[in-house]
Order: sequence, then structure tokens, then C-alpha cells
Amino acid sequence: MENVSNVDQLESIKSFQSTIRKSEKALAQMTQKGANTTLLKKRLNALYIGLAMLENFWNQTPHHFTQEEIAEARNVLIGLFPSIEKIYVKSKVGSPQRTLLERRIKALELAVQAIDDFSNE
Repeated sequence: MENVSNVDQLESIKSFQSTIRKSEKALAQMTQKGANTTLLKKRLNALYIGLAMLENFWNQTPHHFTQEEIAEARNVLIGLFPSIEKIYVKSKVGSPQRTLLERRIKALELAVQAIDDFSNE
């Protein structure tokens, strides 16, 4: 993986944690309403794995995920890019939303890179 500054590492981990919290809240609300939660559960699991891979790479924190789970998470994370980038293009330059989206995109890119590096070991 590329050399990533401590600031970018911290921002990426915080971005994943924030996205996970938002997804967990959405899952709770959707479950309460009886909505279909299959896709959100799949995305949430991919976010958990992405975060674990970053923490494993940067902090040597162990994880318990199988190679198959990691490969599936990689595909799900890559699948998030188009919708996030579409929102990013529509956001105002200099807005807090745009900054958040930039960090989220960077965090996802780094997680995919960490997964690729892990898979190639």
C-alpha cells in the first residue's frame, strides 16, 4: 500500500466508523419498519471488513475474516463508488458534505488497496 500519512490514516478510520454508525442506525430503523435489509446488511458487513483491513494493515490489529468474506467485501466496497461519486459531483465546492465525501472516497480506496495487498501476500 502507498505511504499514507497518520492524518489520512486517522481520517480514514474515522470515516469508516462514522459510515458504520450511520448504517447501523439505518438498519435498526429499517428493521423496525419491516423493510428489506439484505443489501444494507451486506454493505455493513463490507464496511466492518474494510475497517478491519485498514486497522490490520496500519495497526497490526488481527481480524477473523476468511479470504472469501474479504473478497466479497472488496466487491461490495467497489460497488459503493459510483453512488458516492455521483453525490460528490453534485455537492458544493468547499462544503462540509463534499469534505466528508472526499474522506469517504479516500477511505474506501485505501480499504480496497489494503484488501488487495492482503490478498497478494
